[in-house]
Amino acid sequence: MGIWRYGRATGPNGDMEQTSETRAVTAMGVFMGEPRGTHVPVLLERCLELLDPALRLPGSVHVDFTLGLGGHAEAVLERYPDVVLVGLDRDTEALAHARHRLIRFGDRAHLVHAVYDELPRVLGELGIPSIHSGLFDLGVSSLQLDEADRGFAYSQDAPLDMRMDQSRGVTAEEVVNSYEPGDLVRVLRQYGEEKFAPRIVQSIVRERAKGRITSTARLAELVKDAIPAAARRTGGNPAKRTFQALRIEVNAELEALEGAVPAALDVLAPRGRLVVMSYQSLEDRIVKRALAARARSTGPIDLPVELPGSGPSLKLLTRSSELPSEAEVAANPRAASVKLRAVERIDEQEQAQKFSKAFGADRERPRSEGKTFGADRERPRREGRASGADRERSGTEGKAPGAGRERSRSAGHPRTGMPE
Repeated sequence: MGIWRYGRATGPNGDMEQTSETRAVTAMGVFMGEPRGTHVPVLLERCLELLDPALRLPGSVHVDFTLGLGGHAEAVLERYPDVVLVGLDRDTEALAHARHRLIRFGDRAHLVHAVYDELPRVLGELGIPSIHSGLFDLGVSSLQLDEADRGFAYSQDAPLDMRMDQSRGVTAEEVVNSYEPGDLVRVLRQYGEEKFAPRIVQSIVRERAKGRITSTARLAELVKDAIPAAARRTGGNPAKRTFQALRIEVNAELEALEGAVPAALDVLAPRGRLVVMSYQSLEDRIVKRALAARARSTGPIDLPVELPGSGPSLKLLTRSSELPSEAEVAANPRAASVKLRAVERIDEQEQAQKFSKAFGADRERPRSEGKTFGADRERPRREGRASGADRERSGTEGKAPGAGRERSRSAGHPRTGMPE
């Protein structure tokens, strides 16, 4: 996510410079040239600040799960010359731009056409067992929003596509025209949190009975007409939630995210760090749950100390979610809705050593002290036996009940007079 504008890379004679990367982009059917300096990555400095300790670890591997145009990735490679980058993106168009932008870093950058939940496969193919740093910049990329022919924007007329990966999958047009009414209502409610979902779907069903709905402008108009006038006065463009819902459905974004965050945490090395930026509540909720689950203890709550292996595996680096500053939003309006969360993987071996040092000796001391206490307890018993002997010696004085009973037995039963 960010602001961007691309230009045309030219050679020394002013002609279009054709490299292997630009030829790859051209082969996709649209030539875009090299993105110029107006791409503004969201919360760049804050992300680098949070990831800095992990990026300085020996042999650090950084994964950009949502490479996009490569703004965050380029900053990492520039500022940390020993870091190796693995960049993932399902959008082949964005990936071609990023290749052109990052080619100067050579074999330090591994760019892969993949969805972020495919990380285990990608790392396996690259022979990388673990990562030290990771960044998710979720949602729609600036390229996808700004290019009308991608069909993500409700403010521009374009074919109803909305696929992040245009090489596969169903389009928004297919969803709008082929889904059963009940399924459409579910999509709008679940992924768009649209309270007027039934009214919108009724409008869509009536329209598609007349003819196929194929354009973003027509769909946006249908949504607007279906929502009551009073509700349209606030909350921005009335089509916003419907377009969000269709985009999430088309790209299976939430399902991928639910698998991607745990997969990233599973391969995060000790003292490694992960930063996630989300742009709507459904994404943030998934991220929050995944991080919180590993940031709390699984041991019994009534124990005075944490048992080894039951403690949290993550340390939260942000209190709740961080919001952008006013200055950030002024410089990059698309950062307005971002929520940032960050965690660090706890070094469990280091934690175990600290546990042993802190509690191991202290735990032994009570046992040794107990033995001393036990010995001390023996002495009173010996003193008690000695006191009994004294009582026997002074039995005639009535001070030794035991001895008195012995004499009573020899003298006979007090009632019968018979020996006991």
